[in-house]
Amino acid sequence: MDVPYAEKDQAKAAGARWDPAAKRWYAARPGITALQRWAAQPDVPDLLPGEDRSFGAGLFVDLVPSSCWFTNVRSCVDQRDWERLRRMITNRAGHRCEVCGRGEDRTVQRWLEAHERWHYDDATHTQTLKRLICLCTDCHTATHMGLAQIKGRADQATAHLRAVTGMTAGQASAHINAAFSLWRSRSTRHWALDLSILTDAGVTLTPPPERTNRAAEAQRRLSEVQQVPPRTTNLSPPPAPARPRHEPPEKQASPASSVQGPQWLPGWLQRWLADPRDSR
Repeated sequence: MDVPYAEKDQAKAAGARWDPAAKRWYAARPGITALQRWAAQPDVPDLLPGEDRSFGAGLFVDLVPSSCWFTNVRSCVDQRDWERLRRMITNRAGHRCEVCGRGEDRTVQRWLEAHERWHYDDATHTQTLKRLICLCTDCHTATHMGLAQIKGRADQATAHLRAVTGMTAGQASAHINAAFSLWRSRSTRHWALDLSILTDAGVTLTPPPERTNRAAEAQRRLSEVQQVPPRTTNLSPPPAPARPRHEPPEKQASPASSVQGPQWLPGWLQRWLADPRDSR
């Protein structure tokens, strides 16, 4: 059956059972009508139409512009269709991370997760889904370095980035700072969303907001979660305060702590991102 994670308890109560080998729910016996809502749909093809599986190879910090939050694949695809996509992604990767090659390990809380590789066309301001990739938790955490910093995992994420790529401490710091600089620039723009590799594969989508409304939609969703009034948030880092003449120079920061990450985001946004219920 195709059972979204959020509905697993309902399916289990209705008579579904979990197959740990297949990593899939199934009916304990034939004829359980309460399980019909989760009846399996046709598998998604291993290669999505127009998908480029060489796009975005390797491990790197890959930040989605804040003006695009909540309006990409996860929010546009039905949960059951996302389960079909996730299953296809992990199966075709041989249940291994496509970057570091490791599989799941419950003892260290390492899982296999789906990640989206996007191309940003600066001329047309279009955000195009080019590839879906299977990443382990460690590689996914390093990829989403902003969330790693907010959750206090920047050091571990940076260490994993260096271990996988062979970067030096200085190279990793420069790479992360460049990624945040690009993120700040892209976050000031309105992006149209192109998910044609999914629609051409028969995946049904909820039409995303128009490009000029995507940033406002992200703010609205964040405001709903935090129960605060929608408002315009300045996502640019504040200028560094002037240091009094009598104050001694700061000690040289380590590569991880010198990264210009989202520690300057508004407090209410930091609290939301740090919530373990985060499902972006």
